[in-house]
Amino acid sequence: MDFEPLEGYLERMAVAPGDAAAPASYQLVLHARPGPGTGAVDATMLALDGLLGAPLAIEFLGDIACCYCGRRTRKSFGQGYCYPCFQRLARCDLCVVSPDRCHYAAGTCREPEWGVSFCMQPHLVYLANSAGAKVGLTRRGQELGRWLDQGATQGLVILEAPTRQLAGLAEVALARHLSDRTDWRALVRGDAPPLDLAALRDRLRGAALELPTEVRWLEQSIAHTLRYPLLRYGTAFARWRLERQTRVEGTLLGIKGQFLLFDRGVLNIRQHRAYRVRVSSPASGSLVTADQMEMFE
Repeated sequence: MDFEPLEGYLERMAVAPGDAAAPASYQLVLHARPGPGTGAVDATMLALDGLLGAPLAIEFLGDIACCYCGRRTRKSFGQGYCYPCFQRLARCDLCVVSPDRCHYAAGTCREPEWGVSFCMQPHLVYLANSAGAKVGLTRRGQELGRWLDQGATQGLVILEAPTRQLAGLAEVALARHLSDRTDWRALVRGDAPPLDLAALRDRLRGAALELPTEVRWLEQSIAHTLRYPLLRYGTAFARWRLERQTRVEGTLLGIKGQFLLFDRGVLNIRQHRAYRVRVSSPASGSLVTADQMEMFE
């Protein structure tokens, strides 16, 4: 499927959950301008599902702009921010990725109002199967999007907490028994074998876990199975970074999580948020060869 070349600043891929008959649906989001005020009006959406099996090229145009303030920056910090914003904003603090370290109650949050809207809200702790069993957390109502963003093929909510910190403390306790990380190499090479997440939840509940008293178990949650738009998995991969390759291209085989899976490499869109790019569908004869790409680390 051919389309006119598109230019803009990369955002994460937008994803809509599928169902038993159809996989999730992905759109690549490009903003016409960086920084404050960007939204649907400024966005171009490229439906990716219809491009499976077709050549696709993404070219870095040498411009990175902070997704928050719009300042040009030579390097992106924290997936899309300039260094001053990375240092100043609460959403870039270590406690966002390690919620158990939340220091809102100590009065030291960089942005207290943002902390109330983001951290001091009900959160869920879940089990997921991405490259094997893992534990994670998300705000209530966002679990499906979270699992799809991570490339999980199964998900089950197991705990509810009144704040992000309490969910983080529960996650730390559970992580002593199973991983809270995903091996991206395994994720893009194939689907993990199916797991009985309900049975795993029951085993964890029977373990000697030190959970905050405000956290409660959810026994009636329904396990979800998630599918992705994939023709097949590739057999020879390169890990592409736009700072190194500048232009990456190949036949698009599928989308999983925030990864575009090509016949000769993978590109993590989330890692390139706020990069200005040109997206096009080149003639198949113009594709670069695999030996030009950096192989997996």
